[in-house]
Amino acid sequence: MNILHLIPAALASLFLVLPAQADSPLSAEAFDSYSLGKTLYFGLGGTPYGAEEYLPNRRVRWSFLDGNCKEGEWYAEGAMICFIYEDNPDPQCWTFTKGGRGLIATFENDPASTTLYEVEKSAEPMLCLGPDVGV
Repeated sequence: MNILHLIPAALASLFLVLPAQADSPLSAEAFDSYSLGKTLYFGLGGTPYGAEEYLPNRRVRWSFLDGNCKEGEWYAEGAMICFIYEDNPDPQCWTFTKGGRGLIATFENDPASTTLYEVEKSAEPMLCLGPDVGV
């Protein structure tokens, strides 16, 4: 058997494991339209990372899926969507694109560029237990 016959099949299988190419960054209007009224769950490297609930007037509620939620808000800065939370006044800026399976969020504050992938979208609010529940 000639090895040249195996190359197309090997290349085809490579594309099956690569993530889908993302579109250009979402505008603030497109991001708001996609996220408003939803809870988006994100993963990092195949493991659950966190969830964010998108509320009216660009307000958000974030959780690392531990029942503790942080209130915040978002705003557009150029092609980025930046978030400010109640416990951290420093903006956390991300570029959001739409991939084949949902949003792809690239953290722009870090040279290592953390990339999160949307793994689930829900119309249900997140479970927020509140501070010191059970204490």
